[in-house]
Amino acid sequence: MRRFLLVAGLFALAVGLLWIGQGTGTVAWPRSSFMVNQLQWAGYGAAMAGFGLVLIWQSNQ
Repeated sequence: MRRFLLVAGLFALAVGLLWIGQGTGTVAWPRSSFMVNQLQWAGYGAAMAGFGLVLIWQSNQ
């Protein structure tokens, strides 16, 4: 269970950081993405990254 939480947390953190980058326009990949320069997605990414950090923290408890 610990390994699953760690892997899921790392995945959620990576996805969240990608969404933050796309939402702020820092990451323009893929170019046709509807999420680029949409601050709404940066907020979703922050929530996802926070969730990932919680999962990582739980895997170490």
